[in-house]
Amino acid sequence: MKAAVLYEFGQPLVVEDIEVDAPKDGEIKVKLAACAICHSDIHAIEGAWGGSLPVVYGHEAAGVIDEVGAGVTRVAAGDHVVVTLIRSCGRCYHCARGDLHICESNFALNSESRLRTRSGDTVWNGIKTGAFAEYVIVDQSQAIPVPEEVPLDSASLLACGVITGLGAVVNTAGVETGSSVVVIGSGGVGLNSIQGAVLCGAHPIIAADLLDTKLEAAREFGATHTINLSQTEAPESLVREYTSGRGADYVFITVGSGEAVEQGMTMTRRGGAVVVVGMPPSGVKAAFEVESLAYDSRRILGSNMGSARPGVDIPYLVRLYLSGRLKLDELITARYPLQGINEAISAVKQGKALRNVIVFE
Repeated sequence: MKAAVLYEFGQPLVVEDIEVDAPKDGEIKVKLAACAICHSDIHAIEGAWGGSLPVVYGHEAAGVIDEVGAGVTRVAAGDHVVVTLIRSCGRCYHCARGDLHICESNFALNSESRLRTRSGDTVWNGIKTGAFAEYVIVDQSQAIPVPEEVPLDSASLLACGVITGLGAVVNTAGVETGSSVVVIGSGGVGLNSIQGAVLCGAHPIIAADLLDTKLEAAREFGATHTINLSQTEAPESLVREYTSGRGADYVFITVGSGEAVEQGMTMTRRGGAVVVVGMPPSGVKAAFEVESLAYDSRRILGSNMGSARPGVDIPYLVRLYLSGRLKLDELITARYPLQGINEAISAVKQGKALRNVIVFE
């Protein structure tokens, strides 16, 4: 098979032939149709969280199940599936509480890999998936069946960007109808937070970004107001102006930036919440006055993968998509073959894309 393999942090990805073993107990092999490029992949490629090399990155994927290992009961060969990074046992303390995204169980794939170079060296799966490749081996819990009528390039976006952004609004924060919402960052995750705010009946929905092109997209996805952070000295004043002088009920930070978290704190009302959605590199910190948390009853919520329950949330999102209530196709800026992956990543880093997608023949 072909895969994009990173040998040194910060270097271009190299497309090489690697070998894939058969899936073991509870595992499946998926022939991928598409994998979208997420900023978390870019952070990982740049060494933000360390890890073992060589590695295949990519985690926002969809395809068709090619082979199943022993003990697989949730899916079958031939199923069209979204492949997520959420690996869950369904039995541990966190899974029993519905928090599948923070499952505490140990899986063989946490410490083993089914990928090898032609010379026999281990190739690791980045971000629990390794989807910049023609095939992946994942746990059966990571694959969610979708109807064949859903295009797999659009379906791939459900694996991370959509459930992360929309889920932060719907699941983590539980935004109430009529709440005021600010979304900092209008990339793939931020646009889906905006879509989540629309579904919840929020108003106003204020998008904040550094680029006018991203803010134009935010309006297309449902933002009622926009703020260009590069052209506004006091964006928190504009937020208060748009929210009857109080500040926002909820501020969603969809970029991996400590500075954005600090800025978000200034935009909330008393009793409001900052929801941290974007995943920054290790070591990033934010500073703010602790007194305001207690005196003003402000809250900070972390949202890992939108607190998603993939087996529940992805079918729900598919129904919304098929009924015309969720935009997926519109999120895709461009499609690239695997050999064009470095060009696709460069465009994302330059802010020229909402979601670029690697597609496989």
